[in-house]
Amino acid sequence: MGRTVVVLGGGISGLAASYYLSRAPCPPKVVLVEGSQRLGGWIRSIRGPDGAIFELGPRGIRPAGVLGAQTLLLVRGWWTVLTLKVASLAMDSLCRGVFAGNSRELSVRSCFPSLFHAEQSHRSVILGLLLGTGQRPQPDSALIRQARAERWSQWSLRGGLEMLPQALGSHLTSSGVHVLRGQPVSGLSLQAEGHWKVCLGDSSLEADHIISAIPASELSKLLPAEAAPLAHILSTITAVSVAVVNLQYRGAHLPVQGFGHLVPSSEDPVVLGIVYDSVAFPEQDGSSPGLRVTVMLGGSWLYTMEAGGRALSQELFLQQAQEAVATHLGLKEQPSHGLVHLHKNCIPQYTLGHWQKMESTMQFLAVHRLPLTLAGASYDGVAVNDCVESGRQAAVRVLGTT
Repeated sequence: MGRTVVVLGGGISGLAASYYLSRAPCPPKVVLVEGSQRLGGWIRSIRGPDGAIFELGPRGIRPAGVLGAQTLLLVRGWWTVLTLKVASLAMDSLCRGVFAGNSRELSVRSCFPSLFHAEQSHRSVILGLLLGTGQRPQPDSALIRQARAERWSQWSLRGGLEMLPQALGSHLTSSGVHVLRGQPVSGLSLQAEGHWKVCLGDSSLEADHIISAIPASELSKLLPAEAAPLAHILSTITAVSVAVVNLQYRGAHLPVQGFGHLVPSSEDPVVLGIVYDSVAFPEQDGSSPGLRVTVMLGGSWLYTMEAGGRALSQELFLQQAQEAVATHLGLKEQPSHGLVHLHKNCIPQYTLGHWQKMESTMQFLAVHRLPLTLAGASYDGVAVNDCVESGRQAAVRVLGTT
């Protein structure tokens, strides 16, 4: 009888892991367990009254690899090259824009490995990047070649990025993967035979191997006593919250072009950045002429608000977002449509020492031969690209075990 692999988490990492498992020449039985009623995790697209697409989370995929948004930063409308004079400003903005975090607390080695390896190899980030140091081998296809030739910075889908997890979910079901929704995991236990028992409230599953694509802190609460040291490490991988405000302005036009801009903490502790959705993906504007932008709020301001027990209302976030758009882009009129969502603990923080945590985690799993593989944003990259690759690598490792 073949093996059973249970994948925890129906976000893009878990979907990718399940997909690659199902494509194996002799695939195992795959069960994908998602605690909520929908797949896709933080990827979520909403269609407005006029057909416009509003992304509540990630809105695009980088076709140019990990360096696409890291070499040059559009900070408040002007290109900032990484030099000694502005490195602090650029890194602060980059850490806020990608991780919604504090550059003084995050690990460059873990957050931006290409920048780290470039500096280590050539004592210069710029020189290392120009020579291609630290870049991972890139896959190749007709679509990828077109993206490179046309210099795409991001790509999405006409109906929103959520079409990707929706299509993956349908494909997995038709491929024989058992997809369980609305089934939060309440505990994991190891059986005498080396199998897992996955508790789902009133029912349970048995698994020969588990791929966990849920946040590290959540997994830490589910692990059995035998894995207490691992649970402790995972519990230290924290995450921060981000408020996402989608705004639509009828008949408006931006005075600038580009994908968006990041905002350094020294200029505005509230706003992380603004994405120019209509410039990046005009096909998603809907039937009414207008402008869509997304304002990201978070950082130390939001952390302080949460820690102090302050009321975090939609009205407050909407006000902050409108003020930011008026100040940064000159759009002072009232938006014709707006959406406000607070994503609690949505972006993991790779703080100083993160890579040592990963080494300790891998060592524990290897020494104890625990049939558990980790995937997802908690470990090795928070972008959609990173999560898909994390799921693929998890599947490869599982298929390579006996």
